[in-house]
Amino acid sequence: MENLLTVYMPAIASLGIIGGLLLVQLVVADVIGILNKQPPGTPIPADHSKLLFRAHRAHANTNESVAAFLALTLFAIAMSAPPFWLNTLCLAYIAGRVGHMLCYYANLKILRSIFFGIATLALVGILAVGIAACLG
Repeated sequence: MENLLTVYMPAIASLGIIGGLLLVQLVVADVIGILNKQPPGTPIPADHSKLLFRAHRAHANTNESVAAFLALTLFAIAMSAPPFWLNTLCLAYIAGRVGHMLCYYANLKILRSIFFGIATLALVGILAVGIAACLG
């Protein structure tokens, strides 16, 4: 068990990092809502020019992919996927999500899409190394 934890440490750490990222995004969105006097429980107008909307969308978008990241990472670990590739892909996913979040906050649409693509390709890669390990 200790060896498993050692070889997959970056992948395992990335699970905690993504949880922390979700928490940061939640706090940022809530603080912006409070500063903008957004009544709790009321819909936020869909307006990309407003930081409040972008902060909530950044959080929601990360939340939409986190279950796949968790399931695929645990699957790949269970299948004994090559640690180098799994660890690298998990860190690429984290980098993609952080970049996406920051670009969403800054309203950098093209760059935001590039980071979204990086995170999505990392998820596909995690699935691929998991399947390859399962078949191999």
